[in-house]
Amino acid sequence: MTEPTLYPESGFLRLRIDLSYDGTNYSGWAKQPDRRTVQEEFENALSTILQSPVETIVAGRTDAGVHATGQVIHVDVAESTSLDDLAFKLNRMLDEDIRINNVAVVTGAFHARFSATRRYYTYKIMDGNKAVPPINRFDITPWYRTLDVDLLNAASALLVGEHDFAAYCKFREGSTTIRNLVRFDWVRNSEGILVAELAADSFCYSMVRNLVGAAVCVAEGRFGPDWIQATLENKERISDSLVFPSRGLTLTQVDYPKETIDK
Repeated sequence: MTEPTLYPESGFLRLRIDLSYDGTNYSGWAKQPDRRTVQEEFENALSTILQSPVETIVAGRTDAGVHATGQVIHVDVAESTSLDDLAFKLNRMLDEDIRINNVAVVTGAFHARFSATRRYYTYKIMDGNKAVPPINRFDITPWYRTLDVDLLNAASALLVGEHDFAAYCKFREGSTTIRNLVRFDWVRNSEGILVAELAADSFCYSMVRNLVGAAVCVAEGRFGPDWIQATLENKERISDSLVFPSRGLTLTQVDYPKETIDK
């Protein structure tokens, strides 16, 4: 099947679908041979309902084990398609670790990936070798050392701005590693969990987990803040051993221009 076009063909509607998922048991969003993925599960369900093959475009291709509360996709369907109770029907068919939050018809100018202006993630850490509550075990990363939140913020602030993040991304052929990171900061919430908030125009492959690992290295005293600057400038990929696990990472929101979502 060919990839959906930038604008829907005549006779088709473009749907924006907002969804959430627990990524624990998936090999990421994107379809892969012989692996269970969110995209394949969703497309199989929608194709069954519509009795026609579909293919989706996603705002952010989350990695294996990464969660989402604010993921966005678009799909083109025939104008004759009945949208009554479509979200309800999808949620009846899908496993409970994928939920459809909203289905809406959008303008032809809307593109889940290319129209997006900003993407937001959170990352959660339970530090100091404290036990992660069982009910939260899938979206919090445990860490055996106690982390200084002020040092976390000092290190993270050095990464904010437009940079070449080659040191903090897995290389992908034909992709740029220049990104504008507009937010990266931490708080310790009332439950003692460290929560990072990150926002950027877009993120490279594995970038957030790399950035979290780098900030933690400074917060636990393994490196000084100057190491952050040096890695950015030298553009040498940091060790995979510093990359934090997927389980603490969640895509929470995607922003779009108003004119692309009003119908």
